[in-house]
Amino acid sequence: MRLGGPVFADYDGPAEWIAALDDLGYGAAYCPVDPDADPETVRAYREAAADADVTIAEVGAWGVNPVGPDPDEREAAIAHCARHLELADAVGANCAVNVAGSRGDSWAGPHPDNFDAATFDLVVDSVSEIIDRADPDSASYTLEAMPAMVPDSVESYRRLLDAVDRDAFAVHFDPVNLVASPRRYADTAALIERFVEAFGDLIQCVHLKDVAMGDDPLVHLSEVAPGEGDLDYRALLEALDGLDDDLPVMLEHLDSAQAYDRAADHVRSVADEVGVSV
Repeated sequence: MRLGGPVFADYDGPAEWIAALDDLGYGAAYCPVDPDADPETVRAYREAAADADVTIAEVGAWGVNPVGPDPDEREAAIAHCARHLELADAVGANCAVNVAGSRGDSWAGPHPDNFDAATFDLVVDSVSEIIDRADPDSASYTLEAMPAMVPDSVESYRRLLDAVDRDAFAVHFDPVNLVASPRRYADTAALIERFVEAFGDLIQCVHLKDVAMGDDPLVHLSEVAPGEGDLDYRALLEALDGLDDDLPVMLEHLDSAQAYDRAADHVRSVADEVGVSV
């Protein structure tokens, strides 16, 4: 596995970016450029990453809704995601990633129709169109699992993979987003092991965070920093250790460089305990 996360240090060009990653001890990185970057800049970052043995994990195509209620919004979102997949392919990233989208006004929010058959078909159509437009050579398009939309389980991810039926459609693993009930919270190890067993080397990138459940009788699950919740990190790292040695495992959603340092220390300490390399 290759641990990575955001770079808070300012950098000017690929050499300084690599130096910043090296200072953090990261072997994986989020994409350092956006789709508006010129081809020479994209190529320079790709070559710098390859020379330094750094895996560019993902290009985030966040913030757009490929299955939204407005047709113009959907078209713009599909074009946006296709451009980010093209960038992923050009920069040498494992994947581009977004959520499937919502039938409501929020691009990543709940809606009563998010799990119906018509929405499933819209997700299949949008993912297929994104991949067909970008036509990547090596990068994959992936969907981050979410509690309030597909894919929200092993079964729904498998259904989507089968329905899209394209080699460039692969899997993104965010175990915390799959912990959507007290039953799953009670045994995150089983959830992790089942997902990894089901998808194996189709997994292109993993997000590292944690989850905590409060004492209120009505369920409230909170995202917290690694080590501050009850996700079974021993089970997670042991399961992932059986996959590609270059699999990126990426810290996210923390608010400071110091918080990322603490999270990285936690992941590395658990890795040491179970005898795996990150």
